[in-house]
Amino acid sequence: MTAKRVVVLTSALVVFAGCSSRPSGPTQVEAENEIAMRTLVDMMMSADAQDVAGLFHPDAVYDDFANHQQYQGLEEIAGYIQGGSSWATGVSIDIIELHVSDSGAVAEWIFTGIQEQAIGSFLPVVTGREVVLNGVTIIEVDAGRIRRAADYVDGLPMVLQLGGEVHMPGGGLLKLDLAEAVGEDAAPEDPGADTLIGTDTLPPSQELR
Repeated sequence: MTAKRVVVLTSALVVFAGCSSRPSGPTQVEAENEIAMRTLVDMMMSADAQDVAGLFHPDAVYDDFANHQQYQGLEEIAGYIQGGSSWATGVSIDIIELHVSDSGAVAEWIFTGIQEQAIGSFLPVVTGREVVLNGVTIIEVDAGRIRRAADYVDGLPMVLQLGGEVHMPGGGLLKLDLAEAVGEDAAPEDPGADTLIGTDTLPPSQELR
């Protein structure tokens, strides 16, 4: 065997050995970041922030982009977690996709719940209606704890599902056909209003995505 062939063969063996030594699953850090995300989602679902100090850094921040709010420090973050779904019963937050890395994680989720308590001045009455929302949560993890978290969710579907309406310039009307959604006799239609979103056009799991 010539010297050239020996060099080529040796190089190939080194490359093969390097590839075979790579782990087939997530790294330990990625696995820990997945646990952090799932723990956060569970806390949001139960509105229980007792373990917030073990999950977040003391100087962490949590951005609520839907409401243009930022919560700083453990006390404010705990208040956000406790109040996020306290207005609802039968709350479920199902993670649809979860993406992890060495620096954090991203979760795509579906929230469902029944509005059984007033939501401050935003909605001071109880409707008993179901709310289904799609959203994304991002966490940045440093030394095993969350340094920053952020929620991205469109609040308009919640407004419409709770019976709200959006009147557009020019007479357009954005609303949900709640009568059809609950199987009631539909009220006479307003000829001047356009129903832009109706629950009869989408399956329940994809409603207002």
